[in-house]
Amino acid sequence: MLRTIAFAGVLTLAAVTTVSAQGQGDARERAACRPDVMRFCKQLVKNNNDDVISILNCLQGNRARISKACNQVLVSHGQ
Repeated sequence: MLRTIAFAGVLTLAAVTTVSAQGQGDARERAACRPDVMRFCKQLVKNNNDDVISILNCLQGNRARISKACNQVLVSHGQ
């Protein structure tokens, strides 16, 4: 669970326009998932971009449609 929450921080950073210096995820990971987060999970980001679990669930729910690069980020974090 802790690993999921830490990884979800990567997605939160991918979801926001201004990346904070929280140190979660690297620039490559954020860049890989940012377009998919904005495409498939835009309403979640708009409503509450801190809801990282919902953003992760959204990406997983759209797994067949997300980019190969973002999928590889998910896989690399055990998702």
